[in-house]
Amino acid sequence: MAQHPGTLLREQVLPGLHLSISQAARDLGVARQTLHRILAGEAAITPAMAARLEQLCGVSSVFWLRCQNRHDLQRARKELDAVLRHIPLHPLSETIVKKIGAYDGR
Repeated sequence: MAQHPGTLLREQVLPGLHLSISQAARDLGVARQTLHRILAGEAAITPAMAARLEQLCGVSSVFWLRCQNRHDLQRARKELDAVLRHIPLHPLSETIVKKIGAYDGR
């Protein structure tokens, strides 16, 4: 399962920046508890937090949102497995997929 982006923050980013949780929360302009919840995987990286993180460490806000989205999607697929198996697939043509910009490389 894709790890929660809070794990990356806790294990790689904050240590790499030599920042304590308290200092990072102050720098980000958020409550320490808010950052703790993200680091514990209990809260999601929102677009606003992704923008703050980009400013803090220079890593694209799109990266943070993709990490969160990947984590959430894998969790949802796991939780919905039994339901998803009963939904019939009606695939669009390649032409329409490209026309709407939905091609994801699968």
